[in-house]
Amino acid sequence: MSDRSPSPGLARRTLLQAAVGTPVAAAAVLGAQPAQAAEAAGGPADAESPRFTLAVVPDTQYLFDEGGSDPEPVRATFRHVIDRRREDGIVFLAHLGDVTEHGTTTEMRLADDVFRTIDGRMPYSVLGGNHDVSGDDQRGDTPYLRTFGPRRFARSATYQGSSPDGYNSFHIFRAAGRQWLLLALDWRVSDAGIAWTKGVLDAHRGLPTILTTHDLVYPEDGGGAHLSDHGQRLWDQVIRRHDQIFLAMGGHYWPTGRTTLTNDHGNPVDLHITNYQDRYYGGAGMLRYYAFDLARGVIDVSTFSPWLQARRDPTALEAETHELTGDTDRFTVEVDFDRRFPPAPLPARPAAKVVIPGTVAYWRFDGEGLTGADGSPVAAGAVARDLSGNGNDLTVTRLHDGPADVLTFSADHHRAAPGHGSLRFDGGQNPDRGAVLRTSASAPLARARFENGYTIETFIKLPDPFVGDHAFMGILSWEGRSGDAGKTSGWSQDEPTCSLNLSGERFLQFVVYPVDRDADPTSWSHALPVGRWTHVAVVNDGRRTVTYVDGSRIARNAAEDSKGITTLGKPFAIGGTQFAEKYGQGYYGWLGDTRIVSRALRPDQFLTR
Repeated sequence: MSDRSPSPGLARRTLLQAAVGTPVAAAAVLGAQPAQAAEAAGGPADAESPRFTLAVVPDTQYLFDEGGSDPEPVRATFRHVIDRRREDGIVFLAHLGDVTEHGTTTEMRLADDVFRTIDGRMPYSVLGGNHDVSGDDQRGDTPYLRTFGPRRFARSATYQGSSPDGYNSFHIFRAAGRQWLLLALDWRVSDAGIAWTKGVLDAHRGLPTILTTHDLVYPEDGGGAHLSDHGQRLWDQVIRRHDQIFLAMGGHYWPTGRTTLTNDHGNPVDLHITNYQDRYYGGAGMLRYYAFDLARGVIDVSTFSPWLQARRDPTALEAETHELTGDTDRFTVEVDFDRRFPPAPLPARPAAKVVIPGTVAYWRFDGEGLTGADGSPVAAGAVARDLSGNGNDLTVTRLHDGPADVLTFSADHHRAAPGHGSLRFDGGQNPDRGAVLRTSASAPLARARFENGYTIETFIKLPDPFVGDHAFMGILSWEGRSGDAGKTSGWSQDEPTCSLNLSGERFLQFVVYPVDRDADPTSWSHALPVGRWTHVAVVNDGRRTVTYVDGSRIARNAAEDSKGITTLGKPFAIGGTQFAEKYGQGYYGWLGDTRIVSRALRPDQFLTR
């Protein structure tokens, strides 16, 4: 008799009535080797990488049936997860309940033996399904609880606790540079279980949360899904109220399906059915990957059977089942993680930690540098001190008698910037407007030549929407004409000897006239994003120049040799680029910490580190 029923509110079958025996605290645990904290060994190579995988195993009941079964597919799945943990970035495994067919002591012993494959080697969760237990989570002692209760997970690095009854638990794991909460809830959560769940969520506000349970949504034609009676209860009392829950999944029903609902905060929540017990060989230990990619803002979902994929000479049925590619088995979910769960800013770092050997100049726009109230105008004549102590102070000048709000203070900043503040420039053209911050002509930077190499870094953010024509606006530059330095082979003798600009397509352009030749090696980036902070670094080792965007090397770096920067004893400026020794439009956007170092830095030495 299957678990499917026309009415999802009805019991799915006559449930095995497990006897309630000794209290949970005194019950003997069948799993003699609980998960160990050593499970962290052999884990994903980089917990800070924006990509990681959550592995999900649904209903395995037909493979743990004392009437006749074969648990080898599940064992093969667990071995695959362990073997591929590092390569696939697997950080956690979640079982969705109905571990066994009848929930007997014999079946639980068999399951215990198979789950020992991952004990101490992979953090995981298990929850009770209707074939494992009966009633709600106040049922007392059961063979399931003695096998998969709190004592089994007590030494797991991710396990954080269980409800007093022992049937609901939660784990916290680290991936993509942040912590994630996973709830493993019983197939029938009582009022006490609901209260416990709310307490866990309230105690961990802000942690992106995945809710797992056995009975959540049931399928509809076309691959969709509807909340079951139990799912509706969880939705009304827990999921819709807690914005941190962005993904919920269950098994119990088939075929697979999915839907997206909107919570009370106006944000989407994806709800999925994952269950393959109706497929060949009781699901053949089917494994679902939820491959998170925070850089792309997606979760790529795939489904396959490691046991069947290992077949050297598969039968026709094995070959057609080893990987499932239907619309509800392989798909992509879009999640704007940065908007929904913005990472906390890193602590500000004092200037003394940033002024490394070789630092020629360093400016910031917070409490340690030029600073003011958020949104307030920066006065003409205001001075941004060179925090390196080398005397390359910057003085504010408004261009073309621009209004006060053409340059304002901002509390906005790149998450990894040492200084927690920036300047907001409102430059433009037709008519030209803007503001620049300039050194004096006598500042050391005005005549520095950097023949042994240099690194120029800054943080910028372009407005969203990016309104107006800002083609080839300047970000930073040295003043003066390249022609006056005897450089005649470039685009124009009226352009300055070194500048960082932005094209009409939002491509960075770094152009420099080297000291040792009449040439203008020029580098071009890809189109920069709008509405988010970007770190830019231009690195020269005394021979070649390489530009980095957010720590990644761009493709179109200048091929020509480039030694040093030709300077003319004229001011260095932030916020604009001269042409024929005159400023036209100014920079449009935010600009944060800026540092110049007289040597080539590695990416792990940039301001973002």
